[in-house]
Amino acid sequence: MAQNGVSVENQAGRHQEVGHKSLLQSDALYQYILETSVYPREPEAMKELREITANHPWNIMTTSADEGQFLNMLLKLINAKNTMEIGVYTGYSLLATALALPHDGKILAMDINKENYELGLPVIEKAGVAHKIEFREGPALPVLDQMIADGKYHGTFDFIFVDADKDNYINYHKRLIDLVKVGGVIGYDNTLWNGSVVAPPDAPLRKYVRYYRDFVLELNKALAADPRIEICQLPVGDGITLCRRIS
Repeated sequence: MAQNGVSVENQAGRHQEVGHKSLLQSDALYQYILETSVYPREPEAMKELREITANHPWNIMTTSADEGQFLNMLLKLINAKNTMEIGVYTGYSLLATALALPHDGKILAMDINKENYELGLPVIEKAGVAHKIEFREGPALPVLDQMIADGKYHGTFDFIFVDADKDNYINYHKRLIDLVKVGGVIGYDNTLWNGSVVAPPDAPLRKYVRYYRDFVLELNKALAADPRIEICQLPVGDGITLCRRIS
């Protein structure tokens, strides 16, 4: 069995939840957080979508429940209204965002797989927030390039969440820094990448973890050196780095 990207055997006390994402080494501590603070306050629609997603073969791709709660709170704290999400999957983080935005809030959501999004869409519609979402199927980079070329979208987004192809994170950042407003926030997910960012070179990593690790390391280094942003990297879910544009 592999945990945190590293193959290990009989690692007692690790996470048992389907599709879990946590860097905490204690399963009991993670369950305590979920059962004490997350699940009791989780909106019914998010619980329903989380349970639907747990039955999907790619459920490891979903945003964790504690990270969903964090995003929902963050969006309220910054009074976000115009947002973007790159990488939607079944829409758990998208629903967390939509529930946090005001009635006239907007989310431009992009993913290459509309079928996964449509799995969660009935729940989003039942929650009464589907009108806030503009979903576009296909790669995000051409859309971002067109928005920049148009000129009218510069500095218009309050919040942007990226949970997509890690090998394009640097390419996304080059464009998103122009689209997020000064004082706005970009959140990059999976920036601790199963804990593999500190794994030794000969660690027995899963193939996909090893392949994308270098791209995540490159992103983390670039964000730390970018003078246009303030950053905060948090061990929530699989690691999320918040970037506040300052210039």
